[in-house]
Amino acid sequence: MRSYDADTLAYLANREGLVSVRLVWITARNQFGAPETLGLCSAEDDLVVRIGGQDRTYLGAGPLLQSEPISAGSGLQVRVYRIQLSAVAPEVEDLVKGYETRFAPIEVHRMFLDPATRVQVGQPHRVFRGSIDGIDFPRAEPGGTPAVAVQAVSETRVLTRQLPLKKSDESHRRRDPQDEFRKYGDISGSVPVYWGELRS
Repeated sequence: MRSYDADTLAYLANREGLVSVRLVWITARNQFGAPETLGLCSAEDDLVVRIGGQDRTYLGAGPLLQSEPISAGSGLQVRVYRIQLSAVAPEVEDLVKGYETRFAPIEVHRMFLDPATRVQVGQPHRVFRGSIDGIDFPRAEPGGTPAVAVQAVSETRVLTRQLPLKKSDESHRRRDPQDEFRKYGDISGSVPVYWGELRS
């Protein structure tokens, strides 16, 4: 069961004119391999929201066209979540063409707004966290809005990865030249080892 703060519980108990905003946060790598972030929301205007002690800017007014409803569930099943973004939005075009989005981390939060004042109610709560599995460009209908389809998978996807059978000394030294953990890995098993006995 999802837990909410007191302000959100009072807001949900009212049940009149509920206004929710979907917040999408993507962390992609630029041409130099450094991570850069992009926030998109379903609101009409840009929003600055504090999540995890950090102020995040979410761009509104069009980039986020549609997102599937998310239902909470238990278990280790890999869940797939699809989002449609506007292909003509410059932020989305920059993300798709200028950044490496393969396995890029993605978070989706839901936030409630007061229907009269449009002020944030309570704290946003995360409804999905995972990574981007693929980006597609479906053909738009005549007169329709061109879209970018983002498919994300939940964090449980990492549990399906197979363990590598071999790790070489060369791969370790590419990461850290001082790493000599697998220095003699290529001759492992071929050198006789004597434990508690004399060599003949």
